[in-house]
Amino acid sequence: MGDDTSRIFKSEDSGTGQSLDRRDFLKFLGGGIVIFFSCDPAGLFGRGGRGPSYPTDLNAYLRIAEDGKVTVFSGKIEMGQGVITSLAQEAADELGVALESIEMIMGDTDLCPYDSGTYGSMSTRFFGPAVRAAAAEAKAILLELASEQLRIPKEKLTVENGMVFATADKKARVTFGQLAKGQKITRKLEGKAVTKSVSEFKVMGKPVKRTDAVEKVTGRAQFAGDIRVPGMMYAKILRPPAHGSTLKSVNASAAEKVAGTIVVNQEGLVAVLHQDPETAGKALELIKAEFDVPKPVVDNNTIFDHILNSAPAARETDPRGDLAAGEKAAASVFEGKYTTAYGAHAPMETHTAVAKIEGGKATVWISTQSPFPNREQIAKAIGFTPENVRVITPFVGGGFGGKNPALQAVEAARLAKITGKPVILVWSRAEEFFYDTYRPAAVVKIKSGIDRAGKICLWDYNVYAAGSRSSEQFYDVPNSVIRVYGQGMGGGGGPHPFGTGAWRAPGAPVNVFARESQIDIMAARAKVDPLEFRLNNTSDPRMRKVLETAAERFGYRRAAAPSGRGIGVGCGIDAETYVAEIAEVAVDKATGGVKVKRIVCAQDMGIVINPEGATMQMEGCITMALGYTLSEDISFKSGQIFTTNFDTYELPRFSWLPEIETILVKNDALPPKGGGEPAIVPVGAAVANAIFDATGARLFHFPMTPQRVKDALGRG
Repeated sequence: MGDDTSRIFKSEDSGTGQSLDRRDFLKFLGGGIVIFFSCDPAGLFGRGGRGPSYPTDLNAYLRIAEDGKVTVFSGKIEMGQGVITSLAQEAADELGVALESIEMIMGDTDLCPYDSGTYGSMSTRFFGPAVRAAAAEAKAILLELASEQLRIPKEKLTVENGMVFATADKKARVTFGQLAKGQKITRKLEGKAVTKSVSEFKVMGKPVKRTDAVEKVTGRAQFAGDIRVPGMMYAKILRPPAHGSTLKSVNASAAEKVAGTIVVNQEGLVAVLHQDPETAGKALELIKAEFDVPKPVVDNNTIFDHILNSAPAARETDPRGDLAAGEKAAASVFEGKYTTAYGAHAPMETHTAVAKIEGGKATVWISTQSPFPNREQIAKAIGFTPENVRVITPFVGGGFGGKNPALQAVEAARLAKITGKPVILVWSRAEEFFYDTYRPAAVVKIKSGIDRAGKICLWDYNVYAAGSRSSEQFYDVPNSVIRVYGQGMGGGGGPHPFGTGAWRAPGAPVNVFARESQIDIMAARAKVDPLEFRLNNTSDPRMRKVLETAAERFGYRRAAAPSGRGIGVGCGIDAETYVAEIAEVAVDKATGGVKVKRIVCAQDMGIVINPEGATMQMEGCITMALGYTLSEDISFKSGQIFTTNFDTYELPRFSWLPEIETILVKNDALPPKGGGEPAIVPVGAAVANAIFDATGARLFHFPMTPQRVKDALGRG
């Protein structure tokens, strides 16, 4: 694209906050071809809420510029997961251009099609088909135009690297740029596009390095905190000592005397603004405030009883057979109770926003996973219509589910409106921990049984406060039920004393930890190797394949646990992807320390768009999972959070990393499935089972800290 439009698209542009209607949008693009399409790719609509909330009149935009460059507009955002690359691969392959010719514009509410948010490993599964459909339709239009210009039937034309030429004579040719030059062609297409089969892929399915890598390693990449607007003020906000606190009184007279400060005290928002962030912070410390703090009800030790005692009515899923008959058929019955603590997202980039209001319109740059829902929240908070609020999402420095809410953006926009100044708000690490919507603490209770042949005949599964994700039954159990008590979202009357929410497969790690630990307990009683026990009890072909593939790569030798070797198995389903992991650990019985030495992960995610990106996601999931498995814990008393930084919240370190081996199990019979979260799900289960295999001690709680391991060893 030309210099003028490229400046408008760049995230560092200060912008005007002006919304664009369709006519303005076409003028804005200038010369080139714009494809509007309205279709139902992959049958997304009417999925009963399983997919993203795309409207049925979805418009996705592709721009083919005069120079042949292609711009893809995506409501999805890039936060390190790599969809900036894989979505570009899909567009390039279907359109027939080089990957290098694709430019991605992501998370700009004035330019991109509506999207409910980037979460749930949905980008490739759900937005990917829309991109492919649009690109395929664009290619069809270009072929028609080329056919008219070259006077050759389109059946006798070939598209390659942005060029259309006669199949029989390459000299008769025209480029996409030549076709687009000086034209503004708008075409609305109905119905499904004809997209490529796997055998036709030239860009998809090939390992590709991240297209944003150079920007990020050289420091050119723009994040929300890098945005600079003339006259911008840094904001520091008065925070309560605990969730649920009420501000009784505030005295900001001393802060008001600091030169250059603006003090705001309006409708519960108390803030100090200054052109220097350190000065703003020092002025905030001068404010004297008194809060009413609620009396403590629960803490990190009593929360699990509280969750059980305050559980709502159960929702049953997938009932099979009769539990009483299953228990009667059981030669052995087992009962287990599994718990997990709250977990923080702890992204490298804290919540950040820059807000500017000009001419009755707002532009807000946000580190967010959900630009369109955030636009609605901001508009409501400042009394604007959504059309007069533009959200621009630069690169996001990690989210993991924690950057769906955007309180910082609402605060920045309110302050910008009150003061008439552009405002930047960067949360401190303590604010990040305080306002995080944590992975929910949860309880899982299981009653299971095996018959004399070692077959599972009873499965009575109950999950409290975490939801049902990844709890589905893929073992061949004739008598089973899954009961779900609450969905894991809390704060304001739920079982949780503060907000909880999405956390890279929310609820799934504890569900898989509980199920796979219970499976190992039954295998140990039956004196059957854990892998063999699983294979004996599932006929699911995808699960069997990932288990067998992981075992083959690991060099797995069968033995009943505990064998003293320190090898454990875990498997699960998440985002329609099947994954199996085998972990090897060493346990220091004197200290309780656990060293994960090796993890082999096999994953069936259907068609793989970018094997390089998928592998990176698997490795990142496994690394992140070491934290929830071994160390990450939130200390609190009701609404008061004591964990405020990394001195008390221990993330995985490079020195912890095991040897990680990943296998992408080929399954081109299925469309692409989720890849951003599945590999995180079984890690805790595999490690817990490996600890049992090494020591004979069973762990029932996450995280499995050295003290908890020592306690389990003491129980023998």
